[in-house]
Amino acid sequence: LAIAAALVRNPDVLLLDEPTNHLDLEGVLWLEKLLVTARFAVLVVSHDRRFLENTVNRMVELNKLYPGGCFTVQGNYSEFLLRRDEFLAAQERRGEALANRVRREVEWLRRGPRARAGKSRSRINEAGRLIGELADLQGRQTKSAAAIDFEGSGRRSRQLLIARGVGHSMGGRPLFKDVDLVLSPGSCLGLLGQNGSGKTTLLRLLAGELEPDLGTIEHADALQIVTFDQNREQLDLRQTLRHALAPSGGDSVVFQGNTLHVAAWAKRFLFSPEQLDVALGSLSGGEQARVFLARLMLRPADLLLLDEPTNDLDIETLEILEETLSEFAGALVLVTHDRFLLDRISTGLLALNGEGKTAMFADYSQWENAQRSGRSRAVQSTARPIPSNRRTSSGLTSRERNELRGIEERIVAAETEVMETQRQMELPEVATDATRLGDCWTSLEAARQEVDRLYTRWQELEDKLNAKRSRQ
Repeated sequence: LAIAAALVRNPDVLLLDEPTNHLDLEGVLWLEKLLVTARFAVLVVSHDRRFLENTVNRMVELNKLYPGGCFTVQGNYSEFLLRRDEFLAAQERRGEALANRVRREVEWLRRGPRARAGKSRSRINEAGRLIGELADLQGRQTKSAAAIDFEGSGRRSRQLLIARGVGHSMGGRPLFKDVDLVLSPGSCLGLLGQNGSGKTTLLRLLAGELEPDLGTIEHADALQIVTFDQNREQLDLRQTLRHALAPSGGDSVVFQGNTLHVAAWAKRFLFSPEQLDVALGSLSGGEQARVFLARLMLRPADLLLLDEPTNDLDIETLEILEETLSEFAGALVLVTHDRFLLDRISTGLLALNGEGKTAMFADYSQWENAQRSGRSRAVQSTARPIPSNRRTSSGLTSRERNELRGIEERIVAAETEVMETQRQMELPEVATDATRLGDCWTSLEAARQEVDRLYTRWQELEDKLNAKRSRQ
């Protein structure tokens, strides 16, 4: 509704601040199509990486890592990642070279006034400038990230939750029926569906907060469930940050058997000691989300129920959350519109249409293909185990293993394209046509970048695989 109200004003420039928050996937896809075909300019703040990949043609990151505090790239999100990595690698090499020069100059300065008597004042000033430049560079390279780590309970049960024939209605309207699930350690079930289709209701049923109209839900004995509520209703915005982070009172918390001062605990989530007496209501949405995550981490869990946990998080914190969830030993049920997150950690997807029907999919791509074709596959009537290969014994996810198996073939294809483009550029009719030659050169550069990207990705996967083998 807010987007529609902005569009009806026929804007020349549309400013969007986290527009995908609280949208379902259909809403996000609709917004993507709208922006791609729009005739007005758009400036968008978003942590939704797939959304940025599909909609933008220029990226700006605000970060103290960069000179001047920002880094700009013409292109979409993947192009931004490529250019940013190149810049940071160059900056790191610059830092190493600068550090070597500073060491030599400092050694010279330490030789004493007599050794420097014949030296020019300009060299002393230059040494001071180099030391200042190195300090500035090292200061920009120092960055902090929230330390997110959900604590598992260590339970060894293979069946944490079993749902048989579960159905539920709201206001006389059936939301879903015949839902059959088995959740085990290592499994991650993603829930898809339009707003109002029953995703949050299903989470509440799995948590035991509601009773199903039909069917049964069985929990393992003493099952420990931790729930992330997208509205963060458990937070009292009148509380100070200190009391919110240490809910049991006092100035310390106990995490994984260790006692930490509340200031140290706050620092793990990027809060300064000066903020401890600030009311939660004055914090930003992202800061409140980090507070909520900090509180949840204090509770050991067998099953995490996460309802839009990525809302308001910045990309850096989001990537850490992804890594933490991929390594969580228990089971996950996840509601999110973040397609990158679904692709990375989900081991199965349950789609709800809000009219009583459900369908199970292996991954987001399969769901997307079904949406395009207008077909879906019904869930089996017997309790269906959710695969639990979020992280395999090889150290790679199943998606990464498939990627590794096919990457050599993709490299050969990319290198073939490079050679074919080079051959085209040597043709007389192309070499003498500036327009065609320019187009070929652009294609050649893109093909070379793809080859470099594939080799880099191949090395990443091999390193991950070898690291796991060396630990074994």
